[in-house]
Amino acid sequence: MSEEQASLYDRIGGAPAVDRLVEAFYAAMDALPQARTIRAMHADDLGPVKAVLKDYFTQWLGGPALYSAQRGHPRLRQRHLGFPIGDNARDAWMACMDAALEQAVPDPALRAAVRAPLAPLADWMRNTAD
Repeated sequence: MSEEQASLYDRIGGAPAVDRLVEAFYAAMDALPQARTIRAMHADDLGPVKAVLKDYFTQWLGGPALYSAQRGHPRLRQRHLGFPIGDNARDAWMACMDAALEQAVPDPALRAAVRAPLAPLADWMRNTAD
């Protein structure tokens, strides 16, 4: 299989890279002032949500279907309807993800390849006006 045919999951480094990405994402959520609102949407203990995001990203990036095996179809928008997600929340989420990608995925082209489909996904998750 060529590099272009390999999944993003494999190209970024598999499970260890997903772990780094998710840990860095939630570290950014705790550190970035603009992420206070989205951090407040989470429980104090981030352990359970980290496990869910690791399973989701593993599957979303083309790795094993861990998320679906545990939770069924992702139905992301439906699962997030209880949280007010407007432009500010979307932008804060992307700021955290950009910081995490910078830390966890050293190759700029791979970072861009992961980010490119995340931006419209984050935009699609909006369910309220700011």
